[in-house]
Amino acid sequence: MGKKTLAAGVLGASAVLGAWAVLSRRGPVGNKAVPEPANAVELYRYMGRWYEQFRYEVSFERDMDEVTADYSLEEDGRVKVVNRGRRGGEAGRWKESIGTAKVVDAATHAKLKVSFFGPFHGDYWVLDHGDGYDWSIVGEPSGRYLWVLTRVATPSSEMLQDLEGRVKALGYHWSLVRKTQQ
Repeated sequence: MGKKTLAAGVLGASAVLGAWAVLSRRGPVGNKAVPEPANAVELYRYMGRWYEQFRYEVSFERDMDEVTADYSLEEDGRVKVVNRGRRGGEAGRWKESIGTAKVVDAATHAKLKVSFFGPFHGDYWVLDHGDGYDWSIVGEPSGRYLWVLTRVATPSSEMLQDLEGRVKALGYHWSLVRKTQQ
């Protein structure tokens, strides 16, 4: 076996092990039957700042609060994604991740593939949203991820109760939900 073949094999094995490590850290399945998105998404209306209100806790967001997501439409049709949050309370450290998303459902624009780590892409489904784009429920087909977003940092208690009901109606286990402090 030549050095090039050995190096290619080591790199290939490293990539597979790296992907397995990322996938093995995923949380429990909180919805075994994730529904298709309920509404089409007008991308230009979805752009801007969103505040995370609830989520399923995942390793890359563990113990984070004050989480925001900023979306902007690029000239090539892709969406720039900037996620930001603070880990460790007011004295904690801010963390920011920048990625891109590509629409994969041209009919509704409700399904995207998002990437923060080069060739690794994840599903991002806008499962439901308010008519005025004041709230959004985001998931993906495995049922392991869930985010509930609003346009304001501190929405009314009525809106939060309504969103809790919507999350449950979509089949998500509320016991797995973590409320994000804004």
